[in-house]
Amino acid sequence: MEVCAVTKRRKQEKMSIRSMTGFGRGEATSAGVTATVELSSVNRKQLDVHLHLPRNLMVFESRVQDALARHMTRGRVTGEISMSWSKAARAKSVQIDEALVEAYVKAIRKTCAKFKLNDDIGARELLSLPDAVQFDRQEEDTEEMWRIISKALQLAVTGLVKMRIAEGRELQKDIERRFDDLSSCVEKIGSKAPDVSRRYQRMLVKRLAEAGIDCVSTDERVLKEIAIYADKCDITEEVTRLESHLKQARKLLRSKEATGRSLDFLAQEMFREINTIGSKANSTFIVNQVISFKAELERVREQLQNVE
Repeated sequence: MEVCAVTKRRKQEKMSIRSMTGFGRGEATSAGVTATVELSSVNRKQLDVHLHLPRNLMVFESRVQDALARHMTRGRVTGEISMSWSKAARAKSVQIDEALVEAYVKAIRKTCAKFKLNDDIGARELLSLPDAVQFDRQEEDTEEMWRIISKALQLAVTGLVKMRIAEGRELQKDIERRFDDLSSCVEKIGSKAPDVSRRYQRMLVKRLAEAGIDCVSTDERVLKEIAIYADKCDITEEVTRLESHLKQARKLLRSKEATGRSLDFLAQEMFREINTIGSKANSTFIVNQVISFKAELERVREQLQNVE
């Protein structure tokens, strides 16, 4: 039973939407060299990656972008990668180019002898000469550096995705509650839908009678035209499509795929259908439900802007 509960929980975690907002940090160390990666993301229609890298790490930019693209499809992701060396690593990396120093000394002494200058060159002067002291860091070993960076990057991505999933769960709960309210509005509208065309038909007959046309109830041609006009006010199809859109949207909310664009499209379609209902219905009750539906749907669309 306990194993089944864990499996069910993992399945539920997979089948949920993700937010586009999150933060992740990772750090990895090897042989005294530490790579630190920080990533943050906010909503954006497409995947948009901006990285801040030192000049010597720019070679890894495309690799980092590819790694991020494997874990997310939407959002503006900003990242920073930095490297640091321990004291021991820095000490090992210091190299004196003895051959170059020897060449410097010979050249300086020759010049001093030629111009009869004091030969008082010291260690400080020698070490300040160009390229006499070099720092042979591991950064020149591209694959070794990438191995360290990729470990830190994986930790940062894991943290970022984890936060996006956690916020996605909260978004899903809120959106599902709002979908319940939308379904309630549609149900109320649907209960009054059959009365819309009948009410419009009675209204036409009444107005024709008030206009002095007495053959309304007996002239088949007039009755047919009235029925055609009344049928144009029927909202059954719009109600059916709204119910279908809501059903599809609920299914998408539980998908493990990126569904933000699809959900946004369905929200637009729902707006179109509810606007049509509002223009057709000649019922105060239905108009009030339409207003409530549109207000709640607008809140849903705001939430969907942050869904991956």
